Amino acid sequence: MTIEKIRDLYDAKPFRPFLIHLADGRSLPVLHREFIAHAPSGRTMVVYQPDDSLNIVDLLLITDIEIKPNPSSPAAGS
Repeated sequence: MTIEKIRDLYDAKPFRPFLIHLADGRSLPVLHREFIAHAPSGRTMVVYQPDDSLNIVDLLLITDIEIKPNPSSPAAGS
């Protein structure tokens, strides 16, 4: 995964929550843009959770990003 892809999700207006899937099988929800921060090198990022826990993620270990449906879209209710 590239930092550019993460930045596109971060900058999306409106922001849409997404799930980061990792090579070890874990999934990390990103509920709001304020819950992620990336290192200046672009190699790692920090994902915060509502309970103040955090994960430091190597971007090379991200296998997939799942974007959650927009709750206000008509397809979200079907």
